[in-house]
Amino acid sequence: MEMLSYQYVKVIHIILITSWFAGLFYLPRIFVNLAMDKNPAVQERLIAMCQKLYRFMNILMIGALIFGLILWLYFGVGKSPGTAWMHVKLLLVVFLIGYHHMCGAMIKKFIKGTNTKSHVWFRWFNEVPVLLLTLIVLLVVLKPF
Repeated sequence: MEMLSYQYVKVIHIILITSWFAGLFYLPRIFVNLAMDKNPAVQERLIAMCQKLYRFMNILMIGALIFGLILWLYFGVGKSPGTAWMHVKLLLVVFLIGYHHMCGAMIKKFIKGTNTKSHVWFRWFNEVPVLLLTLIVLLVVLKPF
């Protein structure tokens, strides 16, 4: 029975992470459009989209973190000897959480009209979660150290 509950926790964790990353990929793309289009009506609609998406992403992030902690602390995933990969993964997750909160701060700048970043900058910013996801998946699957 414990193995079954472990599998369910793992599945829920993966679904929450996948959904959270979908938001992390899409939100900065909305920022690109916000930085490009100065039409007030378009700006208002895009900011509303950002706010709704970010609120949902907060729920997904918290859920992913809770289920990840359950896997780590209750089921012992990544706690045995030779799991230095887990420490690096957790550091990358901390960076990911920071990126998530940076997105929230950028929404506030767009709301206040104080954004100074260009659409090109946001196109590059949009690549950060891709890089983090790639590194995290490599660590989890390959467990290189």
